[in-house]
Amino acid sequence: MILLGRNSACLVDFFQNYIIYYIGIVGLAFLLVITVIPSIIFTAIKYRLFDNADGYRKSHRIHISRLGGVAIFCSFTITTLLFAAMVDYKQANFLITSSIILFALGLKDDLYGLNPLTKFLLQIVVASILVVAGNFRLTSFYGVFYLWDVAPLWGGLFSILVIIFVNNAYNLIDGVDGLAGTLGAISTLCFGVFFAIADAYPYAFIAFAMFGAILGFLVFNYHPAKIFMGDTGSLIIGLVCGVLAIKFININKIGNTPDPNFYSAPGIAVAVIIVPVFDSLRIFFIRVMHKMPPFKGDRNHIHHRLQQLGFTTNQIVVALSFFSGVMITLSLFMQHWGNFAVISVIIIICVILNAIITYKIGKRRDRKYKLMDVILLDTFRIIK
Repeated sequence: MILLGRNSACLVDFFQNYIIYYIGIVGLAFLLVITVIPSIIFTAIKYRLFDNADGYRKSHRIHISRLGGVAIFCSFTITTLLFAAMVDYKQANFLITSSIILFALGLKDDLYGLNPLTKFLLQIVVASILVVAGNFRLTSFYGVFYLWDVAPLWGGLFSILVIIFVNNAYNLIDGVDGLAGTLGAISTLCFGVFFAIADAYPYAFIAFAMFGAILGFLVFNYHPAKIFMGDTGSLIIGLVCGVLAIKFININKIGNTPDPNFYSAPGIAVAVIIVPVFDSLRIFFIRVMHKMPPFKGDRNHIHHRLQQLGFTTNQIVVALSFFSGVMITLSLFMQHWGNFAVISVIIIICVILNAIITYKIGKRRDRKYKLMDVILLDTFRIIK
């Protein structure tokens, strides 16, 4: 309770002293996006730069541009560079450099398609720039699985994997109107407030710049969507969320900071990005268990599964956003439990809810479907 009271006092201080700066950042990023997107939509119509509505994974039935990520990238880059110069934060250059590479990668993929191997190799390059040159790396496992400090090499390699995984997780969750954008907005808003409370202003600027850009995009992306973010947008949102998660964990490391603003920072960071992360982990696990290619697309993501249960597009966005908010709130109240306990509770809740969804879908498919079939049939495929 004392810890929560101290955080509340910091939050009051944040609103009293710095709110004008953060409103300015969010407002600028927002205005840039809503100004640019109508021109992108016009250009897409003129030159027929549309999403392919014929793919079996698509839920829409008309041609819509996938170039919304261009507006997100431009807005985020301009806003970040402007405010990074004001606080003389040079590490932002590495993030912007990485974002430019991902922007080019995503744009090529959105317009013409891209070889998966090329895409993966470029993501390794981007993550390596951030970890090696930008020093966005984890230096410890912070008690998760009872592991603590690690050698720089292993910490760097693990950080590269984390950035790549989170990067792709937001890309994979982008399956229905407004979902990836809303989850990205929740994540960046939370990180922005957390960094502001910790007086880590450069990272708060970055988080709020992305938050404002996503808000502007969502004006045009909620159902029925007028434009999609495409890989350009989802990859950059995932990149920023991954980097912010790593920095949030590092600045609240017990030992480096005698009295951190947040305890169990890794647990809180996991909660902030849990929906796309757990969905991706589940998808890859199921594909491996069923002897399927792990990177082959399908309609087994959480939004597809909720559609099978009769959820509308807007209901899916509201349900998953509400769940994300509950997990973040829960992690903040449990932060004194320790990282292993916080992450374990979050994962257990996700597994239970996933089992309930799987059971309900199985029951719709076959009245004889049993609870054990969730494990024996749909998870490990012990029976066929």
